[in-house]
Amino acid sequence: MKTLIIVDTQYDFMPGGALAVAKGDAIVPVINKMLPEFDLVVATQDWHPANHKSFASNHPGKNTFDKIDLHGTEQVLWPDHCVQGTKGAELHHDLDNEAITAIFRKGMNPEIDSYSAFNDNSKQSPTGLAGYLREKGADDLYFCGLAADICVYFTLTDALEEGFKVTLIDDATRPLDKKAYEKQKQDLASKRVAIISSQEL
Repeated sequence: MKTLIIVDTQYDFMPGGALAVAKGDAIVPVINKMLPEFDLVVATQDWHPANHKSFASNHPGKNTFDKIDLHGTEQVLWPDHCVQGTKGAELHHDLDNEAITAIFRKGMNPEIDSYSAFNDNSKQSPTGLAGYLREKGADDLYFCGLAADICVYFTLTDALEEGFKVTLIDDATRPLDKKAYEKQKQDLASKRVAIISSQEL
């Protein structure tokens, strides 16, 4: 089953948001245009409590983008973003929500971040996404969303580890760090991940 995973197309990752990705909003019309190509569409949502330990504001004396050890896992300290119930945590209003069958929320445990939509960063607490996809018979997964080099990348690599067939739709995602993303794409290509444009669907 041809399945689209739309990662974190939320206001806080859009231009003007708390953790803005350059031209992040440009992917929304691209995603909408390709939705009819898929049998199943699933979205993910960062959904943090205000006291989340990944927020620099919850570590006195620390600055945004500092790195700390958080329960044995390296953690970048982010600006407060995608706080539960806030405008910033909402999916972009132009995204065609009617096509989305399910939304998986992540990052709800204040003690551990969750870049991937499959697991938290310690890989101790799966979200249930893998089981849901298998139940639906979804084995051919396509990925888009924000940010390409963080949540999209980690979700995609976990999908590989789970044994799914994986394709990255390059023009339907944007990175925070372009150089990091280019290196990641080389690594993914070496693992036989298909990297395509939406026009190739």
